[in-house]
Amino acid sequence: MSQKVTLREALRQAIDEEMTRDEDVFILGEEVAEYNGAYKVTKGLLDKWGPMRVLDTPISENGFAGLGIGAAMTGLRPIVEFMSFNFSFVAADQIISNAIKMYYMSGNRFSVPIVFRGPNGAAAQVSSQHSHCVEAIYGNLPGLIIVAPSNAYDAKGLLKSSIRNNNPVLFLESELSYNDQMEIPTEEYLVAIGEAKVLQEGDALTLISHSRMVNLCQEAAAKLKEKGILVELIDLRTVKPLDRKTVIESVKRTHFAVVVEEGHLFGGIASEVAFEINDACFEYLDAPVARVCQRETPMPYSKAIEKETMPTVERILKTIENTLARKI
Repeated sequence: MSQKVTLREALRQAIDEEMTRDEDVFILGEEVAEYNGAYKVTKGLLDKWGPMRVLDTPISENGFAGLGIGAAMTGLRPIVEFMSFNFSFVAADQIISNAIKMYYMSGNRFSVPIVFRGPNGAAAQVSSQHSHCVEAIYGNLPGLIIVAPSNAYDAKGLLKSSIRNNNPVLFLESELSYNDQMEIPTEEYLVAIGEAKVLQEGDALTLISHSRMVNLCQEAAAKLKEKGILVELIDLRTVKPLDRKTVIESVKRTHFAVVVEEGHLFGGIASEVAFEINDACFEYLDAPVARVCQRETPMPYSKAIEKETMPTVERILKTIENTLARKI
């Protein structure tokens, strides 16, 4: 059996199912209870589970992130919702110094099974202080799992796997994707952390992305298919650990690679993926690995300039065209 749900509904189902399965799972954050969540992901959960397991917090990310970390150290499994991952910077000391280092610092005595989740990256005209992509910043730090699904099916399965994981997980969503609909199973399922998915097989070029940018890559791949150019499209799904094997096997077959990331060009996830490809596939490449990223500027407020700053289908197509044209 299947059901058509939005991405936000898929996330809600994952949280609800895990709260049903394990009484140690609870959720806390700003407006997650009385207001049903800033983006309505937690709608109805307070009525079902009560205020002991669905907790509204003050506007103090550093405070409630620390509360969640402490609870995780005692054996509970908290889900901490950030209204935006931009606001996680206020809690960076808790995330970096405590959540992801506690297992090491305590000599393996304390695990921190916690999920930090919420919207990451740009929304619509919210400008530079609300549009950061945080995966490259936090990805530099050992001890943290980073998950970034692009669709409802993966969002539900990966969130359930993240809640069950014994390590701190950053679960990155996209505000602009919450209403995207998809058919998913009605029965329970999990999606494994650390496994990328080949969304379209092809032999012309390997196109790699994660989160909302996968949707743009799918549009670009469809346009190329109309011209008889079949690219292999890979959705990373998990940024860290990176599924190096799937990416490398694909590039060895196609001999070309383009990596698309919503974050900035310098020091980003695309840079790391490109290095892994160069490291393992140098002799197989017929052209340099290319990247399509957010331009090196703070996010503008203007809708027109915002569009020019972000990756677009047109920029992806142009980059693919230029890459294939550079065949050695």
